[in-house]
Amino acid sequence: MRPRFYPYFAVFISGLSTLGIELAAARLLGNVYGTSNLVWAAIIGLILLYLTIGSFLGGFWADRSPHWATFFTIMAWGAFTVGLIPLFSTPILRWAARGVLALNAPAAGGAFIATLLIFVIPITLLGCMSPFAIRLLVEDVENSGKISGRVSAISTMGALIGTFLPVLVLIPWLGTRLTYLFFALLLLGVALTGLLFVNRRKMLLHLWMLVVLLVLAFFSNRGSLKPVAGLLYEAESPYNLIQVVERQGIRFLLLNEGQGIHSIYAPQTNITNGTWDYFQIAPFFNAPPYHPDNVKSSAVVGLAAGTIPKQTTAIYGPIPIDGIDIDPKLAEVGRDWFEMNEPNLNVIVADGRWALANSENTYSMIAVDAYRLPYIPWHLTTVEFFQEAHDHLAEDGVLAINVGRTNTDRRLIEALGSTLLEVFPSVHVMDVPNSFNTIMVATVQPTDSENLVHNWAAMPEDANQELRTMMVNGVQALQPRPKPGIVFTDDKAPIEQMTNAIVFNFVLGDGMSMLFPA
Repeated sequence: MRPRFYPYFAVFISGLSTLGIELAAARLLGNVYGTSNLVWAAIIGLILLYLTIGSFLGGFWADRSPHWATFFTIMAWGAFTVGLIPLFSTPILRWAARGVLALNAPAAGGAFIATLLIFVIPITLLGCMSPFAIRLLVEDVENSGKISGRVSAISTMGALIGTFLPVLVLIPWLGTRLTYLFFALLLLGVALTGLLFVNRRKMLLHLWMLVVLLVLAFFSNRGSLKPVAGLLYEAESPYNLIQVVERQGIRFLLLNEGQGIHSIYAPQTNITNGTWDYFQIAPFFNAPPYHPDNVKSSAVVGLAAGTIPKQTTAIYGPIPIDGIDIDPKLAEVGRDWFEMNEPNLNVIVADGRWALANSENTYSMIAVDAYRLPYIPWHLTTVEFFQEAHDHLAEDGVLAINVGRTNTDRRLIEALGSTLLEVFPSVHVMDVPNSFNTIMVATVQPTDSENLVHNWAAMPEDANQELRTMMVNGVQALQPRPKPGIVFTDDKAPIEQMTNAIVFNFVLGDGMSMLFPA
């Protein structure tokens, strides 16, 4: 005889697991495709479609077989298929990762669709739970509204908890694959217990599912989630799949889809020949003669594993640096793998905009390098954010931002240039060679791009030689002032739509021939 509360408990666990699986799906796909609005829309849209199908199927199924044994059997199969998600998704996502790295759109797109199809059976079966439970719990018409409302409320409360559980607890502690197995075992435990109450023979017939899932749990964490050459370390945080790789004695930080390098550490030099170098020369857009000693403090929004603060300390000395990043795990990785141990670096774990708004400090330069490739968080691109940054800069302060582009599409640079000019009097542009990155520098004082040339010529003999090299590269990378573009505000900042258009135009246009010339 089943306890009266148990069907409600089963519905609660079903709702909890459904949302937990959806959030884990975002991480599963984000490891390869990133976490743009397009990825989220695809996940949420198809999960809702599967739940819709499940609701129709559950109501029909309940009328054909109105028994609790059928209810818990459906739940058991839903649990088992949830446990199979890591098994089937891993080879598909590895295929997808190769397609993304090679910019093979058919392979990447096909794998994306294949991965989402993996969720059809488990989510559809879990979608059957609420209508099936309502059908069995309603004993007379007078109580039907109360029963259906109670089931819906309990399922929604479970979904609410399931929204936070994987992000805050399960994925950081267990990883994505074991998170799926956690939900599978939780659902299966509830289903088998329910079958024990109503049909012990059926419960015994389904015990094999538990054995299979336990075996999968034992083997699931064998090997890297996304293999990459030279892998030294891999972990999952609430925000990122984090990988540290080493190639030819140089360490690189890869996040999520691994398309961009977020930090670099070469023990023998501070010159990276990448985006980080161009942040260091941003103050020299001020009127000449500008001396390195004028740089008194710095802030970095998007600290990652600390490449920019390491360079800044080497070039300007132990000036105070606030390094801001929303992911606490990255600071740990920076210390363990990238020698991010500068005593003048103050690590702040927070959203970059919030941390800057609540800072009491004034900076000589602020670097914004908060990419989740190829996207910049929209709230770090608006007039209001740039005004906040301006208010925290010294009289000769500079703001430098890393912005994406292609060789033929500069609309994002144009938009951010126009937005910056709403707050700052001057904006300068440097295209980083052999990349799709541009560093934009906005100055508190009215300035001219030629100032960089004059400051390089007037550099004192005892100046840091690496800084000299970076300035030469910066002079060669100078670009004309960007054309006018849309102004981003907190009310309207369509940066993801603009970035999506740039990416699609690149892939569908001449991007392949540029990357892989005949």
